[in-house]
Amino acid sequence: MLLSKDFVFDAAHNLVNYHGKCEKLHGHTYRLRIVLEGVPDDEGMIMDFVEVSQIVKENVISKLDHAYLNDLITQPSAENIAIWIWQRIEKNLRRENCSLSEVHVWETATSRVILRAEDMIKMKA
Repeated sequence: MLLSKDFVFDAAHNLVNYHGKCEKLHGHTYRLRIVLEGVPDDEGMIMDFVEVSQIVKENVISKLDHAYLNDLITQPSAENIAIWIWQRIEKNLRRENCSLSEVHVWETATSRVILRAEDMIKMKA
């Protein structure tokens, strides 16, 4: 079973290792989706939405919202933003009955990256 929670944050960045209009300073209203995979616990939940929200707001949103992403992430592409987010929340969201399954980062309304657990395993290899 999958559980997901969506968030929104505004941030600026520029892609220094990219040649195109995104190499110039610009901003986005990013959309973020956190997806957990698991089974309901004794309370009938994979995880309480309130707890998911607290973890993500404390470890991600509070740092990225209205920030210059290049101060936190060397090349803040949507892909690298997703990896950065994963690394900051995965352990906090892991339980006996569930784990982080996916991180979705929308840079625009029509363009997103999906980072899956198996992608993180491949990158560590």
